[in-house]
Amino acid sequence: MKASEPAHWLLIGNSRWHWAWGEPDALVCRSQPPPDPGAEASLGLGEVLSALCAWAAVGPVPPVPGLDPRRRILLSRVPLQGMPHWLGIDRALVGWQAWRRSGSAVLVADAGTALSLTLVDAEGRFVGGRIQAGLALQLRALARGTAGLPALPVDAGSEPGWTGADPWPSATADAMVTGVREGLVASVRHAWRQARQRHGDCRLWITGGDGGWIADRLEGAHRPDLALQALACLAQEAELSSIPDQ
Repeated sequence: MKASEPAHWLLIGNSRWHWAWGEPDALVCRSQPPPDPGAEASLGLGEVLSALCAWAAVGPVPPVPGLDPRRRILLSRVPLQGMPHWLGIDRALVGWQAWRRSGSAVLVADAGTALSLTLVDAEGRFVGGRIQAGLALQLRALARGTAGLPALPVDAGSEPGWTGADPWPSATADAMVTGVREGLVASVRHAWRQARQRHGDCRLWITGGDGGWIADRLEGAHRPDLALQALACLAQEAELSSIPDQ
């Protein structure tokens, strides 16, 4: 990477690619669908990928040229204690970063394709968590698994103009979205209540693409780029540790 170019990172998620540029404490982030197979050359993606400071992938790595395996952040690189080997890298990143910034027990609700709940104790040890289908995934399951419920747009209930002001809508589509959204909010609220019973000082962190409206309902803060911040911090620490003492 040229000295004049900003540092950048990539987290390959289940359904979207998440990018970040800049310094770890002042990132500029965006998300987008993964590139179509074979379109990398026309998009100039190979050059961008080859200049990444670091990257991570939640699932299998797509066959995209330019990804340097030496710059991949694996689960073993995340300094979260007590992690099982099967833990998703995204959950490890947000759990570690929330604990690192809180200095206390944390419950991280990551609302994306799935809603994952990750509990970390005050010593920075992974306690456990829960996973359930997220908003879009639940809506697709309702449409596919029933005879009378419609298929909704992929952003149904997540688009900026959707308010859901009526808690008891009569329109079928609104009833589906409201039902799923209320269920997700209730899951986070109940989990946080249980977490505080076990860890009295537990703080709630909310992240992910659908975390904004969950945070609004729970009167909490939404940190949509928590995983990317963790990735950038880990990469920076690794880079500093590789510099020999003067």
